[in-house]
Parts: sequence; C-alpha cells; structure tokens
Amino acid sequence: MPNKTDLPKLILSKVLHDDQFCRSLLPYVKGEYFEGTDRIIYKLIMEFVGKYNKRPTKTALEIDAQKSPRVTESNGAEIMSTMTKIFDETYTHVDYDWLYDEAELWCKERALYLAVMESFAIITNGDTKDKSAGIIPEMMTNALSVSFDNQIGHDYINDAEHRHEYYQKTETKVPFDIEMLNTITGGGVSRKTLNILIAGTNVGKSLVMCHMAASSLAQGKNVLYITMEMAEEKIAERIDANLMDIPISQIELTPLDRFQTKIDKIKAKTSGNLIIKEYPTASAHAGHFRALLNEIKMKKGFVPDVIFIDYLNICSSSRFKGSSGDSYNMVKCVAEELRGLAVEFDTVMWSATQFNRQGFSSSDPGMENTSESFGINATADLMLALIVTDELEQLGQYLVKQLKNRYNSKSKNKRFVVGVDYEKMRLHDVEESAQAAITDSGQGQAQATDSSYTTSTKTLQHLGSLTT
Repeated sequence: MPNKTDLPKLILSKVLHDDQFCRSLLPYVKGEYFEGTDRIIYKLIMEFVGKYNKRPTKTALEIDAQKSPRVTESNGAEIMSTMTKIFDETYTHVDYDWLYDEAELWCKERALYLAVMESFAIITNGDTKDKSAGIIPEMMTNALSVSFDNQIGHDYINDAEHRHEYYQKTETKVPFDIEMLNTITGGGVSRKTLNILIAGTNVGKSLVMCHMAASSLAQGKNVLYITMEMAEEKIAERIDANLMDIPISQIELTPLDRFQTKIDKIKAKTSGNLIIKEYPTASAHAGHFRALLNEIKMKKGFVPDVIFIDYLNICSSSRFKGSSGDSYNMVKCVAEELRGLAVEFDTVMWSATQFNRQGFSSSDPGMENTSESFGINATADLMLALIVTDELEQLGQYLVKQLKNRYNSKSKNKRFVVGVDYEKMRLHDVEESAQAAITDSGQGQAQATDSSYTTSTKTLQHLGSLTT
C-alpha cells in the first residue's frame, strides 16, 4: 500500500488514470514541484498531453522516455521502474476529493520551499535577478497564493439564482466630490477598472489626479500614487495645498507647528492612508508595481483602494520588448497591463495620456486624437478629455468631454465644466448657470439656454460654438 511519502507518485498515477483529475491539475502543478525521476516523468506527461490533448498510455510513455534526452543510462532503469509503479492498480484506488486536496496542499508546500531556497540563493550568492524590484517578497507572495481554481465559469442556466442575487447588490464604487463626475458614472468608478484622463501638455492632468487622490483619502480610502514625472515631494506638496486649503506658493512658508497641526487634523478625519512612490521615467512597469503592492502589504498592511499612475505613456511594458519606435504596441501593452493589475488587486486604476498634435490644437478633440496608441481607447473603461482655452483658464474652469464611458451612457452630459483652483490644486463644482451653457445634443452642438447669462456662460457659449 502507498504511504504519505508516495504522494507525488499518487498524483502522477491519478493524472495517468483519471482524465478529470489530469485536466484539473495540469494547469496548476509545475514540473519543478517534483524531484528526481518523478519530475522527468511529469514533464513527459505534460508534453504528451500538450501535443495530443489526451493522457498517454503506458506504452507511449515508455517509448517517449526512451527517446527523451532527459533519460540517461544512469536514471533510465529507475524511471522505468517508477512508471511500472504508478501504472499499478495499487496507486489508482485513491479517493478523488482527498487526493485533490492533498495535491493542492503539497503544491503550496513545494512552492514555498522552492521560494525560500531561491531567496536564500539570491541573498547569499548574489544572484543576477533584479533584487531592487522586490523580487523576494514577490516570490514569497506568489508561493503563498498557489491554489487550484476549480471554477469553470458562469453556468448561464444553473447559476441563474446567483446571477439574480448579483443584480440586486449595490455595487461599491469610489465616488467623486464633483457632482457632474458622479452623475456621468452613476455614483463613481468601479474597482477592477482603468480610467484615463487625456489632455494636452501642461493642461493639468497631474493636478486633477492629485485632487482625486486627496478626495479619495478624505473619504477614508487607501491611495497609492505612483509618479514617474515629478518627485514624490512635489506630488505631496500639491496634495498638501488641496487638503490644507493653503495656496501651493505658501506651503514652504508655513511654520512647522502649523503644518503639523493641519496634518493632525487630516489624520483625524480619515481612516485611509496615502503612499507616494517615485520611479525614474520609463523605468518601471506593471511587474515593478506588482512587487511594490506586495511589499507594502507585507510591511505596512497597506492595500490600496485607488491607484494613480502618473502617467501611462512614460511607463515601460513588462511584455513588449520590440522596437523602441513601435509606440502603438508598447503603449497598448502598458494599458492592458495596468488594467490587468487593477483586476488582480481589486482596485480602481487611474492614469493619464496626452493628445496628439491635432488634438492639442483642437477645440473639440476625440478618441482619434489620443497620442501614440489607439490601444488605450480600446482598453480603458472611462476616458475624460480636459480642454482649456485662454478664456476658461482666466475663469478657472475646465471643459470636460466624455470620450468613452462603460459606466453610463455618454449621450447625456457629453460636455460639462468643472471649476479649478490652480493655487490650491483643487477642483470644485460650478454654478448651474455656467453648466447650463453647455447643452450638448450629443452631436457636437452646444448653445446658451439663458439670455441673461453671465460673463462665465458667455465664454462657455463661445467655446460651445467652436464645437459645432
């Protein structure tokens, strides 16, 4: 009778004799989990299944073993003996559910053991892997997260009741502190999404993201702000101006005791936290961000509700290693990787991109004016364009245009204005009279609705006439 030390051979035997067990385990069990001859046999099984999409017979496996360069004179006899053993009926009469659970536990233990040994090698032998990217915490986290996912998807007929329950649930969103942004998104943005701001150079993409970061923190959310354009302290300075209600030019003149008092008040009003991390321009990708998320979770117990990446086009890609001139595919990959990260960590992802030359000079830019890659448009869940003219800048306002919206129909409120306080790095709602000047028909037309409009609405009416 087999014993507990024979568990790897029990797994191999069940894989060879049970089609369901084979197909359930092969995607999750790595060859390196096995040792010695068991590892060679498992790799032979994987190669056969991958090529023929079925389990090998004993004869086929033996012939493949004889042809394999892994099988030598020194290990050949042992491999053939092991094959005879795992094809023996003694190993086949094992309870399916018990062995499935035991196999999952064994894989976790083996993954953790291998991660510990590899970490030790990195520390002691100066392994060439990139230690600066937090590879050791990432390895340990990946090992601890090993599991067999036995969910095969949503069964439309049999899971109808579960689906109905889902429809009744109120989705938890991260709301804005700007009324129109909540209106167009149905109360805020959802987790597992990528949301994009698009604007010309020096229009204020970072200002808006800093405001959103401050707003999320004030709501008690955990916020991670990753910057590859400005220093960590410069981002913090903008958020200080927003939350402390101090003009940014006066921050450095604020005495320490007053500054600390304001920090204490902010701390008392929120249960959230904000971490700002700087990377050199174009040096970091989703793999670095994943390692950072794992590291701050391990060291600080910090799990972000919202992540800001400032900004998408100056990230590198963890997958695309092609020509540096192929910006379309590179930026497309970055967008997909950031959205994948949002799904993996169940968080809201915000980033930004720029208009191309035509979009920068247009009063009514569209999705076709996205800089470098249209792949961003295909990946993003929400895209908001920020438009500024000299008149709007004097009034302290942005014109916001919906380019893409998976939360709601973008036919309503396709264009609207928000107030901006450049000194305090803050957005705010505008009066209804200013908003009324933008009555978009959904076809690019905007008109004034009140003959007694103010200077502000006159400017907005002029801006609207440029979009017809």
